[in-house]
This record gives sequence, structure tokens and C-alpha cells, in this order.
Amino acid sequence: MTTPHPMLRLSDEVATAFAEGRPVVALESTIISHGMPYPDNVEMAREVEQIIRDGGATPATIAVLDGVPSIGLSDEQLEVLGSHPDVIKVSVRDLPSVIAEGAHGATTVASTMRLAALAGIRVFVTGGLGGVHQGAESSMDISADLHELGQTDVAVVCAGVKSILDIGRTLEVLETLGVPVIGVGSREFPAFYSRSSGFEAPMEVPGIDDGGAERLAATMRAKWDLGLAGGIVIANPVPAEEEIPQEEMQTFIDRALADCADLGITGKDITPYLLGRIVEITDGRSLATNIALVRHNARLGAAVARAYVSGR
Repeated sequence: MTTPHPMLRLSDEVATAFAEGRPVVALESTIISHGMPYPDNVEMAREVEQIIRDGGATPATIAVLDGVPSIGLSDEQLEVLGSHPDVIKVSVRDLPSVIAEGAHGATTVASTMRLAALAGIRVFVTGGLGGVHQGAESSMDISADLHELGQTDVAVVCAGVKSILDIGRTLEVLETLGVPVIGVGSREFPAFYSRSSGFEAPMEVPGIDDGGAERLAATMRAKWDLGLAGGIVIANPVPAEEEIPQEEMQTFIDRALADCADLGITGKDITPYLLGRIVEITDGRSLATNIALVRHNARLGAAVARAYVSGR
């Protein structure tokens, strides 16, 4: 039985799953509060949770509510995250102050990983990872997601890194940190909205229908049984029928980056602005792709969590 950290508040559903030794899948909350407009964000969150339940696992959306790190949320709490104007975007550095102030906080990939690990959850589903931003050689703007992947024992199912980033440099940093990056059903590293990024994933497993989940679970066990600390990136390309091809997507990204620079937006405000601006530029097409890839990742994440628990 998992013994979560005493500062965490577990939902009844998650606590029961732990007590019964059933698989649990972590979900971030920044995608709800800052990644999509209301009410699409809340509808997406509820749908993704149900996909994980249908896949034989228990969803655990993670956030800080009234200063309490919460593992698993009610429908009412999801509504608060999706519609409350004062929800703070919370990375690892922000957790102490948000908890001390008794505030609401939506967790990023990094802080979701940290809280998931404290709860004893090994599989986490998100949309796309943060990474090295364009121009980071002068701005030093590198997501805390990468540092967390280098030290926290959680496997992250994603559609690659966000395509607004410098993907090549991001992969180099992950290599330096010793983080396995595994493509699912493809050696091509995906770029969030697109199946192709122009970069190769260092490792590959078959798709979910060909034993990929079991291979991934075996890799997780081997890594952590060897005492190799840190996460694993499971790069799951968006379904072909839902993608926006890379060359087309790049024109939208370039326009959004130019607008961001003109406005002088920096730091943690860059990603929410760019994602929102791309939704505008694409007339909502990117939002539909974003939702589709999260659904796709949720199905894989449930399967990996099941395989990991069954092999322990």
C-alpha cells in the first residue's frame, strides 16, 4: 500500500485506489487553468479523467486548493480551477508560498511530478512538456520541467515538448540529465501539434496495441530498480488524423512568437500567451488538436499504469 506524504490531501477515489493496490494516473492542472479557455478546459478535464477510468486506472488531477496540495479533485474543484480568476500557475519554486498563503494553485508539469512522487504515483499524463525556449542562449529561459525530469521518479506521457520551444536543445538537455526519451510507435520525436519535429527519439517501443505499454512499464521498473533517479519521457505522437503538419504549424508559431516579442512578454507568462495566441491564429484548430492529443495520452497512460502495477 502506498503511504503518501502527510501534507497531501487525497480524494476518496484516489485513497481507495491506493488502499486496494490499483493503478493511479496523475494529471496536471495548469492545462485547465492556463492552457485552454473556459468551459472547454473543464469539459476536457472531466473527459480525460473518464478515459483513464475506462482504461482501468484511477485519475488523480493535482492542484493546490486553499493552500492544500490535493491529489484527485471533485467536479466542483475542477470547475474552480477552470473558472476562478485568481488561480496561480505554480511550478516547484512557487509551492511553498502558495501553500503558506492558503491560495489556489494550478500545477505545472514540474510541480505535478513532485507532488505525484510524494503521493507514490509513478505515471503522469500531460499534453506537452516544457523545455528550452527559443533564444535561451541569451535569456536562459529553460523550463523547470527538465530539472524535475532529471531527479523525480515519474514517467511522463506526453506528445513531445511544446512546439513553440527549441526542440533540439531540449533533447540535448534531457540527454545530459540522463532522462530516457522513448517514442511510441515511431522513432520520430513528436512536436505537440505535429507528429514530426525533424528530430529523432533516442529509443522506441511499439504502439499500445503491440505491447508498448508493457515494454514501457518494464523500462520504468528497470530504471528505478537500478537506482537510477529521475523521470522518463514517453513521447506519444498525436493521431495522424488530428495533427497539424509541422511546416504549416511553424508559420503559426513564428507569427505568435513575433507577437509575443512585440508585447515584451517574458518568463512564465510566455507559454500561456503563445498557446492562446495560436488558438486565435488557427481559428481554434490548435485547441482541437490539443484536446485530441491529451485524450490519446490518457489512453496510453492508463495502460502503462496498469502494466506497471501488474508487474510489481
